Amino acid sequence: MEWNDLERDVPQWFERSKLGIFIHWGAYSVAGWAEPTAKLGEIPGDEGWYGHNPYAEWYFNSIRIPNTPAYEHHQKVWGGKPYDVLLDEWKAEEFDAQELVDLFHSVGAGYLVLTTKHHDGITLWDAPGTGNRNTVARGPKKDLVDAYVKATRKAGMRFGAYYSGGLDWWFRHLPAHLSDESVHDKDRPKDAEYAAYALDHLKDLVERYQPDMLWNDINWPDAGKELNTPYALGNFFAEYYAACPQGVVNDRWRVPHADFLTSEYVADLENESKGIWENCRGLGLSFGYNQVESLDHAMSPEEILTTLVDFAARGGRLLLGVGPKADGTLPQWQVDLLLAIKPWMNEFGEMLSGVSRAGNTEVSTESWHRVAQGDDSEYLFIEKPANADEAKVKLQQPLTSVSPEWATVTEGDGCKIIKFNNKVGPAVFKIG
Repeated sequence: MEWNDLERDVPQWFERSKLGIFIHWGAYSVAGWAEPTAKLGEIPGDEGWYGHNPYAEWYFNSIRIPNTPAYEHHQKVWGGKPYDVLLDEWKAEEFDAQELVDLFHSVGAGYLVLTTKHHDGITLWDAPGTGNRNTVARGPKKDLVDAYVKATRKAGMRFGAYYSGGLDWWFRHLPAHLSDESVHDKDRPKDAEYAAYALDHLKDLVERYQPDMLWNDINWPDAGKELNTPYALGNFFAEYYAACPQGVVNDRWRVPHADFLTSEYVADLENESKGIWENCRGLGLSFGYNQVESLDHAMSPEEILTTLVDFAARGGRLLLGVGPKADGTLPQWQVDLLLAIKPWMNEFGEMLSGVSRAGNTEVSTESWHRVAQGDDSEYLFIEKPANADEAKVKLQQPLTSVSPEWATVTEGDGCKIIKFNNKVGPAVFKIG
């Protein structure tokens, strides 16, 4: 086969899904610690980032860098014990997959992506070749992937399997990462043995759970990138599409095929102008649970909603990260943020799912706004000004309020005057 044999139209469910939920849950959730320093892409990918990594899910790497805050924290709190002690301390005693998934569904998320294996190599199901280093044999002693798959499908959502193909700190004991070069090239496993091991995991995920998405991270072992070989990733993609015709794959395999491109926080933003894309970011600065984080480090409800609208108008979608605690529950501040966007998503979420691109109508106003093309019309999304209850908009066409509960419009002085009510999220108007 050739790579172009995999070309296909992206399934409609993914085209219309503007909000997904990204769940990072692992042994790192037991430690639940990282420095809330910066967004990915804001500071250079050198020791300044890796030595002060805000991603709690990178705890295994961070504690291997001597004299860093994470190293010192692990010495003080965990006595410098091996990372796998966290796996045995992970009990998931309050875990209720259906309760969490129902929350995600209620706020308008169309799909869920779960970390089935992160860079620490621990799998959330009894994956082949992992021995007892999985959540069925140790820690929670449950198939956590199966629990999430069943809950997601019951809620009518799509299930995506995140898999760290590029890094596995257990399978290959390589040095701690201190640079992007280390992560993406010098210190990642590239060999045939690891390629076979990782591909066996993917095949097992597909056979057991039929995921609607395979969301790989970092890279893929080079030995598996050639077509028509025993470990050929491209040939596996063909098998995956045959087994899951509605399935999609992302671009982080670093091979010539992907159904969609990705950006992360403010990194790889150039991908947002190259086709169908998705941006992932946590509610705060970490994806995994970080006990140091609070609302002070988080997006506001207004920021979440305006980000969703902005992405939809530019052909994208938001994969929003939440980090359950070791017991399986979400931090309350994360629950509160999700509930804060629920009324807007219940009112306008279906309309937003039909938005495919920016509209052509020119609008002049000092308030944040986006004009977007929906299924049947152009829409104006406009946010309440910071210091006023109304905004002036210059526009020739009529405006019809989609929901007067959010805002109403009147004519005045050659412009539209939009009067806002006390609601979270941008007001929505039909143009024309």
